[in-house]
Amino acid sequence: MSSLGFSVGTCSPPSEQRKYRFLVNNSLNKAEAINLRNKQKASYDPELSLVQLSSCGRREAILGFGFSIGLLDNVSALAETTSCEFSVSPSGLAFCDKVVGYGPEAVKGQLIKAHYVGKLENGKVFDSSYNRGKPLTFRIGVGEVIRGWDQGILGSDGIPPMLTGGKRTLKIPPELAYGDRGAGCKGGSCLIPPASVLLFDIEFIGKA
Repeated sequence: MSSLGFSVGTCSPPSEQRKYRFLVNNSLNKAEAINLRNKQKASYDPELSLVQLSSCGRREAILGFGFSIGLLDNVSALAETTSCEFSVSPSGLAFCDKVVGYGPEAVKGQLIKAHYVGKLENGKVFDSSYNRGKPLTFRIGVGEVIRGWDQGILGSDGIPPMLTGGKRTLKIPPELAYGDRGAGCKGGSCLIPPASVLLFDIEFIGKA
């Protein structure tokens, strides 16, 4: 995945290079592997403009309000764990690391970038940065996003901090998300209903 200056090419971190070699050495021929690599590079162009947060409320900044289904990347999926067993912290926040990162962890107050897919417990996707083609940029640990994100990325209550390049699924209880008010409500209907438990697949790209 793109990370800061990284794209899937000559600047790829070691984990991306290993994934590409896996494709070449297993079932897919080299032409197919190169085609997949080029598609991934196009999907995660680091030159794309960043998501702007100024038009959203601090609590609702985590929703880009594009509310569209993200495109999953076939190459990266090969490097991820096929199963995800959640560990639950005392706060009720649960996490599962699909890919352990290779770089530094975030620091409170730091401006960082992250891709994500947000889902309800029934699996319905309500927002995705992947579909917009650019990650969310925000300042971590200062309330610009829901508390479940701050705690789930920085680490808290037995949850280890995410490392750059890592992918983590968070299961966030309502009290660490949008509580009893929900989000995206209009005309008596809410995109995120009140008291919803939310699932976020997060890819921590690194500092912005």
